[in-house]
Amino acid sequence: MKKHILLTGKPGIGKTSVIKKIALKLSSDAGGFFTEEIRIMGRRMGFRVVTLDGEEGILAHVDCNSNYKVGKYRVDVDSFNRVAIPALEKALKEKSIIIVDEIGKMELFSDKFKELINNILDSGKLLICVIMENRDVFTDRIKKRNDVNILTVDYNNREGLDEKVTGLMKGC
Repeated sequence: MKKHILLTGKPGIGKTSVIKKIALKLSSDAGGFFTEEIRIMGRRMGFRVVTLDGEEGILAHVDCNSNYKVGKYRVDVDSFNRVAIPALEKALKEKSIIIVDEIGKMELFSDKFKELINNILDSGKLLICVIMENRDVFTDRIKKRNDVNILTVDYNNREGLDEKVTGLMKGC
């Protein structure tokens, strides 16, 4: 039976908005994190990671001092590991549902993150996550698992997709 729910789609289509709606509905049953844009005077300068418990850290920023780069953004792996990893470890121990936004290029610079995602997928917990659409060895392996539902977010379905995910969860 399919257990995990993966949301994918083009950048800016609304994947994070959908997963935030899902997280709000699940509140005390879920743990994990989502990402938010850092904007200054209307310009996107980077991304922050925000846990469902309210902890925050920098994921990537144009002014970050890092060797890890995606586009114009430098990825702050240490900050990401400091915030996201404990949130996921806590969720794995204490919650029945784990929210991850996202399994993407920036996050995949963290070996700890990849290891933890594998542990979550093999646990008895339900993973609801955003996963990058582009091809990647790590994410392709996840998408090929027999225990995942992959839903593509688009302009036509994004408004009701949180309800669809809630319905799928009842069958998990």
